[in-house]
Amino acid sequence: MPDPAAPIGADGLDPEQRAAVHAPRGPVCVLAGAGTGKTRTITRRIAHLVTSGHVAATQVLAVTFTARAAGELRTRLRALDASGVQARTFHAAALRQLRYFWPQMVGGSPWPLLDGKLRLVGQAAARARAGTDSDALRDLASEIEWAKSTLVAPSDYAAEVARRRRDTPGPAEQVAAVYAAYEELKNASEQLDFDDLLLHTAIALEEHGGVAEEFRSRYRCFVVDEYQDVTPLQQRLLDAWLGDRDDLTVVGDANQTIYTFAGASPRYLLEFPRRFPDAAVVRLQRDYRSTPQIVGCANQLIGAARNRPAGSRLQLIGQLPPGPDPDFSEHDDEAGEAAAVAGRILTLINDGTEPSEIAVLFRINAQSEAFEQALSDAGVPYQIRGGERFFNRPEIRRAMLALRTAAPDQRPGTDLVDVTRAVLTARAGLTDEPPKGATLRAQWESLLALVGVAEELAAVEPQADLRRLCGELETRADHAQAPVVNGVTLASLHAAKGLEWDAVFLVGLADGTLPIGHAGDDEAAVEEERRLFYVGVTRARRVLSMSWSLSRASGRGPKRRRSRFLYGLIPDSHPASRVAGERRPGGARPKCRVCGTPLFGTTATKLLRCDDCPSDVDLELLDRLKQWRSAAAKAQDVPGFVVLTDATLTAIAEQRPAGPSALVGIPGIGAAKLDRYGDDVLRVLAEHAAEGSRPPLR
Repeated sequence: MPDPAAPIGADGLDPEQRAAVHAPRGPVCVLAGAGTGKTRTITRRIAHLVTSGHVAATQVLAVTFTARAAGELRTRLRALDASGVQARTFHAAALRQLRYFWPQMVGGSPWPLLDGKLRLVGQAAARARAGTDSDALRDLASEIEWAKSTLVAPSDYAAEVARRRRDTPGPAEQVAAVYAAYEELKNASEQLDFDDLLLHTAIALEEHGGVAEEFRSRYRCFVVDEYQDVTPLQQRLLDAWLGDRDDLTVVGDANQTIYTFAGASPRYLLEFPRRFPDAAVVRLQRDYRSTPQIVGCANQLIGAARNRPAGSRLQLIGQLPPGPDPDFSEHDDEAGEAAAVAGRILTLINDGTEPSEIAVLFRINAQSEAFEQALSDAGVPYQIRGGERFFNRPEIRRAMLALRTAAPDQRPGTDLVDVTRAVLTARAGLTDEPPKGATLRAQWESLLALVGVAEELAAVEPQADLRRLCGELETRADHAQAPVVNGVTLASLHAAKGLEWDAVFLVGLADGTLPIGHAGDDEAAVEEERRLFYVGVTRARRVLSMSWSLSRASGRGPKRRRSRFLYGLIPDSHPASRVAGERRPGGARPKCRVCGTPLFGTTATKLLRCDDCPSDVDLELLDRLKQWRSAAAKAQDVPGFVVLTDATLTAIAEQRPAGPSALVGIPGIGAAKLDRYGDDVLRVLAEHAAEGSRPPLR
């Protein structure tokens, strides 16, 4: 680990950055943690190679994943007298090369790019008798993009998604048929999509010796930023660019891999030293972005990840002066959480923080509405990044029209929440369970948010009807027209990647949202959600606030638990440290069953005793419970903690519940766990008691 007190040199680089900049020409792998100055490092490396005469500026191709990042690279390189370097996205570089080489490969003019693929996907879906509404087509288009980015052909699609246990937007064979028909229609019309740019360029270099020779005589040195997000298709293109050469610098952080659902894989970054045994490997761990308190929180969060590859185990070292500790807060409902966040933001602005230096980050776009409303009510300007305004979304406009149309027909005395849900179910596509496919699921969450507005309205105005609800929705839409200049940023965690702010509010941190509900018990999916949370934490420079709510609307009772990722982050002495949703009547905290004092902390709450009070655990019973859990986890092919955690097993072995009602009273045993494992646990308890050990206590 680097010495945290090591000085910055006269060249403005720390020792590790300097090692990366001055590494010999050839393969270099820079493992760069969040806030460690990776862009500074790679631009300085490129400039060093150019100014020292190792390579001409025009012989360098630097690729990244967004036009914004490519533009930043070009700007910095111009300032370093390396303005001839080509800095582009993968797709922009491939498009330029394909247009140049097309006449000698194919002849004639290059095929044009599709202006959006939904029309052809719709025709393909009709051929395959698949759904053709706009949301279904968007999910099918996304699935085709995934297949092409992972080099999965239509003929292999069904077998491959079965092997990967991938959630598909329809029967695999039908999706494969849509994919095949789409490719046939596209080729027949002599058009290319964005994935074709990469594939055809790679094929041109692989199969046309003259093209490869001309290209490789032009570009001799390659740099890839955000290498953890490379897809198999992008890696194939990179390999085609390189040929048998190894003059390649890659930069990335496996802890920030958040696009595996789209085909990205960190294995190319992590396996780089194996592919190039002579590669120079440099770790950047000094964090110049965030305070030591935020850095410590980030390290603790990612340190709890399961099955982390060795190359991802970067331990950030904070370099800034100390700041405030990260804050945690729990709220009864979403409106209360949003109001509290807006209040904190208003205080920061009044104390001198620019609104543009503040961000509210959430997991899904459907969460934005409550915060749009709260900020608007507080008179705080805001802007939405990476998504449409909530009331401008097509599904919301359709839903509001359906509610207005149904309002005259509402019968007196009907429950507003029930009738709202019924209208949205019949006329806007709301279902009891979330649909498959990312686009449809996002639409479903947005519709559910309208039901939440109805719940809020009914709680304060019990006689409210659909007319009143429509008026409330229209008022909220009008009030959300806040200025967007110098405003607080509202963004999803995915949209926040690569950005940073002085103050960051991570909101809605409840299980089912983060990790997202459809991650289920899939360990890989859950760990990607953890990395997404880590990205959010590391966006903050000085102020970091994390919050969650126990229900969507007031008066409905606690139905949520805080995110499992928060366990271990919240100090046991913090008021928010208890397990969410486990308040006793009147809001009282659970008390120790030994000494009677209020309990703080997840483990103490589960065991119903203070950490320093004597344990009466039956060790033999605990061992039998762990053996049962091991067998159950193996049968389901899941980690043991997914079945029941160690703390829950210890609580069972201490309290020895005598029946289902007593068992469900143990924190960690909800209705689902009781249904799935209750009989087995009680059987283990009964067998243990029958063998002459201590009888159940209750």
